[in-house]
Amino acid sequence: MTVDIKSLTREQLKSEIIARGYPAFRAAQIGDWLDNGCTSFEEMTNLPLSLRQQLKEAFTIPGVKILKKLESQLDETVKYLFELSDGHTVESVLMKYKHGWSQCLSTQVGCRMGCAFCATGMDGLARNLLPAEMMAQIEAAQHDHGIRVSSIVLMGMGEPLDNYDNVLRFLQMLSQEGGVRIGMRHISLSTCGMVDGIRRLMDEQLQLTLSISLHAPNNQIRSRIMPINRRWPVEELLAVCREYTQKTGRRISFEYAMMNGVNDSDACALELAARLKGMLCHVNLIPANEVAGKEHRRSTAQRLKQFQTLLEKQGINVTVRRTLGSDISASCGQLRRQQRREE
Repeated sequence: MTVDIKSLTREQLKSEIIARGYPAFRAAQIGDWLDNGCTSFEEMTNLPLSLRQQLKEAFTIPGVKILKKLESQLDETVKYLFELSDGHTVESVLMKYKHGWSQCLSTQVGCRMGCAFCATGMDGLARNLLPAEMMAQIEAAQHDHGIRVSSIVLMGMGEPLDNYDNVLRFLQMLSQEGGVRIGMRHISLSTCGMVDGIRRLMDEQLQLTLSISLHAPNNQIRSRIMPINRRWPVEELLAVCREYTQKTGRRISFEYAMMNGVNDSDACALELAARLKGMLCHVNLIPANEVAGKEHRRSTAQRLKQFQTLLEKQGINVTVRRTLGSDISASCGQLRRQQRREE
């Protein structure tokens, strides 16, 4: 079985090269090629042919190919459908902000969490992404669009903490010399509420931003729209969130998709405020994405504003997420499903 060479640390790569009878500087050359987005050992022309052949037999360089690209006419948002080496597809979105370009990345092919309002999980989980496949999404978008990605959001297809080891290795790769060089404070990781994964992440003491897809203030509503809540109810989730903020000193962001008649009442706003009172956090209100095949509809602008006002009156820090790429269905999962229907 071949090994993903791009997910090796520089020290691991050096050990592999020395074990094959080649000097350590060859590992540095290989690392430079990989950092520059090289996807084939044949391209590494400053390596001996014999080494290139050995690498080809023992390792793979997981990459992505652009299968489809949509560009918003309303803003500069770009949505990619990437094809992986095994034919599976994942989505990624480039978003332009004042501070630069941000990219929303996928961490899995599909998702097994089954949230009622999400397009990604409608076909279940196919497999986890490798660290190199996450990195390849950044490299492909940068090369194609001629920009530098300065921040990333692990909020695309998949649940990052359900692919914990590969995601952690990817985060470590981001800070390596060479490559894309994105610091932890420019990374946001979103989870639907895997308490065991949050505890593991807490122990890493990473300076990233943890986002919790909360979407409801109580178990009655949340269990109906997010099956994971039956495993880790709201009380347990918020308890570990408080512990996380205390141990890491990092503020948590609570994502709250506003769904008409589901979770957007005044009573929901007041209950949410009571749950979060005193926690180092802020609430990000999101006009819910309307997905074909799903019954949920987004709240009205008036209802969203009233919900925001009630939270603010209770002392909760709250913002409303700006909608980007609405004309290209920029939320993840929809383009992949469309492509699969066309096949």
